[in-house]
Parts: sequence; C-alpha cells; structure tokens
Amino acid sequence: MRIGVLGTGNMADALATHWVQAGHDVTIGGRDAHKAERLAKRIGGSAKPGSLRAAAESGQVVLAALPFGAGIGVARDLHAALEGKVLLDCSNPVGPGFRLLTEGGPSAAQQLAAAAPGAHVVKAFNLCHEDVWRMRPPVFDGRPLVVPVCGDDETALVRVRELVRDMGCEPVAGGGLERAGLLEATAALFIALWVGEGADAQAIAPPLAYAAGPSHQEAEGGTEDFRQGFSVDTKPARESARHLQIMPEQHN
Repeated sequence: MRIGVLGTGNMADALATHWVQAGHDVTIGGRDAHKAERLAKRIGGSAKPGSLRAAAESGQVVLAALPFGAGIGVARDLHAALEGKVLLDCSNPVGPGFRLLTEGGPSAAQQLAAAAPGAHVVKAFNLCHEDVWRMRPPVFDGRPLVVPVCGDDETALVRVRELVRDMGCEPVAGGGLERAGLLEATAALFIALWVGEGADAQAIAPPLAYAAGPSHQEAEGGTEDFRQGFSVDTKPARESARHLQIMPEQHN
C-alpha cells in the first residue's frame, strides 16, 4: 500500500515505522524539508521524504499526523490532492484542563472531512500515547490492543483495518464517522484519568462477560434486554425518525 504521512512528529514516526516494516511504501511529508528528510532516514526502508503535497498525492491512504486545527488547514489546502483518498485522522481536540475543544460542535474528524470533502475520512489511533504505538506489538497480559475505527466508506475501512493489524493490533468497528466524536471524548476522559488522576482507565469497565453483571453472563434476551440494563433510551431516536418522515408533508 502507498501511504502518505502529513507531519513529522512523534505519531508520524511511531505509526509510519510499523507500516514500513510491514512492507508499505511511505512518503513523509512536512513543511520543513529537513525534518521530513531526517524522519524518513530514521525510519529507513521504503520511507522517503517529501513535501506535504507530495505525501498527499502519493498515498492511497494519507495519515494526518497533525495537531487539531493545523490538520484542518492542511486538508483544506490539499483537498484536490486528497480527492478519493483515505484520510486517516488520529488527532485529539483536547485542551487545557483536559477539555474537549469540539464540545457542542462537529468532531475533529468531521471538520477534517468538511475541509477535504472528496476524501474518505477514517478516525483511528487516537486513544493511546505515541509510545504505545511504538511497541512491537502493543500486547498487554497476552491480549493485543484493540483499536476502534470509525468511518463511512467500506473500502477505506478495509484499508485502515489492514494498517491496524500491521501494528499487531485488532480493529473493532466503532460505527460511522458521526461517532468519531465519541472516540475523541473517550480520549479526553482517558487522558484526564491517566494524567490528572493517576487512575487506571482500563479498570473503569468490567470484562465483556460481566458487562451486564454476573447474572447476565448467559442472557437469552438478546440486545434489547441487554440494553435495558443501561440508561439507554431509544424512544427519542424513534420519535426523531418519525418526525423526519412527516416533515416533507408539512412543507408541501
């Protein structure tokens, strides 16, 4: 696979190193040609330096390894080069006090998609520190790290799932791009727990077998019975759908 990397920072380094070792052709793109050349040389193998535009034009998949905000501007400038490409977003819009900077608005991934409307944006690789991605592979207590992936285009998702597996991780479906904001909010929570509280974020959820408590380990009621044990209300969604169906009649 041909991969373009926008950025020369730690996430670009960590992810691109795995992908080069997996046999992919990687172009490292940066505003600073010396930084791009230095990173490509450090990664070695098929990695080669170039400009941001060269990376965008060369990749079937383009990783936006840029801070929130900066990536949107770059995507807007390169939108023509990104047409039809998979645009992989690993950013976290988290500010001082572990505050989610996109609260009340579109997610970082959705903003990236708006900046490059012809690209197929996929959200992944945003829940872990860059040094976790440097692990070869990221395995904990004998279990590989699971990576949620959000996107709308199935071909793009297939490519990203392959890149997740090349890291030694397991992909899991996170839903469409409209759910990318949930991944970003989860990152904000995890960072606050890890950094702010010194807490083990993994300890806040039970294993899957106990997700509905010990008495539900062999539940026969299916998804709906399982859902009823949580504070999940599907009625507003059903009413919204019903309302949307009658809206055209009201406007005629």
